Amino acid sequence: MSGSSDVSTSPDSLADAPATTSRFLRWLAHDLPFILMLVLGVIGASWTSFMGRPAVWYWIVLAPVFGLVCIVAGWNNFDTPRERVGLVLLQALNWTAFLIAMYLLFLPEVRGVVNDNADGLSLLTLLALGTFVAGLLARTWRACLVGGFLALAVPAMAWLEQAVMVLALGALALVAFGAVVWRIQHRRLRVA
Repeated sequence: MSGSSDVSTSPDSLADAPATTSRFLRWLAHDLPFILMLVLGVIGASWTSFMGRPAVWYWIVLAPVFGLVCIVAGWNNFDTPRERVGLVLLQALNWTAFLIAMYLLFLPEVRGVVNDNADGLSLLTLLALGTFVAGLLARTWRACLVGGFLALAVPAMAWLEQAVMVLALGALALVAFGAVVWRIQHRRLRVA
């Protein structure tokens, strides 16, 4: 055993560990804004869907944050100051359009027709579209990817909302079955 070399303590693997860690940290630092965009979008939709009342302020804050991330991510994709000003203006217009569409969803006339559970999914759909378009405008594929993931989250969350009801009914049936079995066992022990 003393002649065999342990792979985890070999000098080569020790030298690779910091390089792998630093590579991961660089990736995380570079992609963290996009990961946060994805997480914040899903949290907002979940919060809006499950709380039964929309958190309008959350979405109002989220739009400029997404716009800022897209501007920063796309800044180096434009060479001249004029192109960069164009990027900022296009992002501002894109996210203003998102806010206007969001506002339309919260008009009393629309709120009377749209189900409260659909608000979160509607807003997530708008956010997915706005993020994808913002990525195209900023020429950054990561924002487009976030928009795509947010779009995929819409049917996933709709399924989850339905599955929660099925799972809750299943859990209730299981508890009822357990109570019946417990009651029968309890009676048998009394008789014996």
